[in-house]
Amino acid sequence: MAKRAIILIESNTTSNGLLYVRAAQHLGFHPITLSADPAQYDHRAGESVAAIHVDTDNLDALIRECSRLGAAYEIAGLTSPKEAFYATAGKLCRYFDLPGPNPASIEQCCDKLTQRQLLADAGVPIPAYRFAASATDVERSAAEIGLPVILKPAVGTGSSGVRLCRNADELTEHTNYLLGGKHMSRSSPRILVEEFAQGPYYSADIMGNEAIGICGADFGRPPHFVFRECTYPALLTDDEHKRIADVSLSCLRALGLGWGPTAVELRWTKRGPVVIEVNPRLAGGSNPRLAQLAYGVDLVTEHIKLVVGDEWDLRRRCSHAAVARNLIPNRDGILDWIGGDRAAAAIPGVAEVKLYVEPNTPIVRKGDYRDSIGHVIAASPTLAQTQPILQRAVDLIHWSITPFPILANRNAVP
Repeated sequence: MAKRAIILIESNTTSNGLLYVRAAQHLGFHPITLSADPAQYDHRAGESVAAIHVDTDNLDALIRECSRLGAAYEIAGLTSPKEAFYATAGKLCRYFDLPGPNPASIEQCCDKLTQRQLLADAGVPIPAYRFAASATDVERSAAEIGLPVILKPAVGTGSSGVRLCRNADELTEHTNYLLGGKHMSRSSPRILVEEFAQGPYYSADIMGNEAIGICGADFGRPPHFVFRECTYPALLTDDEHKRIADVSLSCLRALGLGWGPTAVELRWTKRGPVVIEVNPRLAGGSNPRLAQLAYGVDLVTEHIKLVVGDEWDLRRRCSHAAVARNLIPNRDGILDWIGGDRAAAAIPGVAEVKLYVEPNTPIVRKGDYRDSIGHVIAASPTLAQTQPILQRAVDLIHWSITPFPILANRNAVP
């Protein structure tokens, strides 16, 4: 009998990608990653993961490779942990008659301008916004909305290229950055100018049409949006929880989603919950792990079950408080040393300590998810217990960074 395989179109070298690999293996499947750069997965040798070279931007090439693999394996399911390839995965699922999302819905959701137009048409509360394709457009849009504004590329993830512009100088600087080819994007320069929706940040995790949980988070120093700490579940009243869940589910109807995972980002403003962004995938970072620790629901495993056509189980098995703290350096330079992770991991209640970097690594902050050099997660029955456990662990982790020479430090985040 042929071995049952799950095909992953690209993957994350850290974070959720490895969780998908492990979940597939745990369920008895053989995970195979198709990638334009298989070498980036070499460090997963201990995970028994096959990575095959293929042009993942070429649908025909992917169809040929999946057909070839189908001669040696029983292809049980196909997906992608990466948003940029999730629509492609949906197209492949339709071609091979496998369970998967509607690729057209994924594509329109991944285009932030189209997403906002559809949400606005459906009456979903969102920030005021304008589309801009030139510096003149940006300047005019910012004047109409009023400073401060958020400037972001129309396509992208992980807060890459997203900045709060508080004055004219910051607006000009970031406009030039986005239009000048410095920001890596899968599309031509298209910019969204948005009202800065001020208030606490929340993220709703949805599977199918069910709101699983809501995470609260805060960020590091403006003008960038680098996650500092995430708390699961968020501290909300029953009414606040219901309003956030209701608004989040209304996004699915507006965008034609509802198959598999969705992560809805919101701010609680004077108007109540306002949708910042809808992501047609699992939330990145530590959210899936936090949901598992807080509620006993393994979102990655349940998504894999859906991908292969099995019945999922989203029932909560516990009610704990889980908190993750990202380790963010305060300067650019060369990492001399980093340590204390073993001592931190040994503290009762600490669920996970991960360092993403090793000594002699250049540290160049980008103002997005790539700035984190590690994380610590703690969990216990109550938030009052979890927070001091987490702080004690974080206090044990130290590092040293030697700054770059001044002339070489031009790319530093201001």
